[in-house]
Amino acid sequence: MPHTADVWVVLVTTDTAESARALARTVVRGGYAACVNIVPGVTSVYVWEGAEREEAEYLLVIKTTPARYPALEAVLREQHTYTTPEVLALPGCAVSAAYAAWVEQQCTPGPAE
Repeated sequence: MPHTADVWVVLVTTDTAESARALARTVVRGGYAACVNIVPGVTSVYVWEGAEREEAEYLLVIKTTPARYPALEAVLREQHTYTTPEVLALPGCAVSAAYAAWVEQQCTPGPAE
């Protein structure tokens, strides 16, 4: 039976491949996330400071747990290059039990927390 809401998917965009990789490494190494997929070639259209913009970005698809989300968000906001980064968490509707267990195992607080 699939688990529900044991795994959250967090979407974050950033402007460079280097920034995407740095954020991904930080959250995985820190136990804030089990896995991060970096999707290149995303085009974002939005309004910022009154002007319409169209920018090339990288999308990070981050897998975490509800318990680790607050710390993950704090690290992302602290480390991100954007003033107002996109940090959008979506609970998993259905997640395989084995994958949910692996995510739970990987998302553990470090010694400093």
